[in-house]
Amino acid sequence: MILTKEIKFSTKGHTDIISITLQVKEFIEQSHIRSGIITLFVPGTTAVITTMEYEPGLIEDIKKHWENMVSSKESYEHNERWKDGNGYAHVRSALCGPSLVIPFDEGKLILGTWQDVVFIDFDNRPRSRTVIAQIQGE
Repeated sequence: MILTKEIKFSTKGHTDIISITLQVKEFIEQSHIRSGIITLFVPGTTAVITTMEYEPGLIEDIKKHWENMVSSKESYEHNERWKDGNGYAHVRSALCGPSLVIPFDEGKLILGTWQDVVFIDFDNRPRSRTVIAQIQGE
């Protein structure tokens, strides 16, 4: 069986990191599918989905790391062409990718003890966002 759902929320932009673990777990529970995989996909080119330990210190560390790796203050050809100032967000997103696949069994996500599913919005403004969640299993 395959089930699809949209998870919707708002972000602040500027490397806003939001845990969506609870919404993902609820979708699996409501599906009544016992074992399978859930694929999470971000339709867009300035955000990513990944896993991390969702705690304030690490959230700040990740924000600093991204700024050091792909600075929002650098010059980007994308900004020259489109004048939207978010070239860095597109580069960051391309480095991480738009999707994540997680197995589940007996109706429970198979994650590490401290692992959360997070959405990271790199864009330079607040946004309304959607994650496409698709369950495959039995």
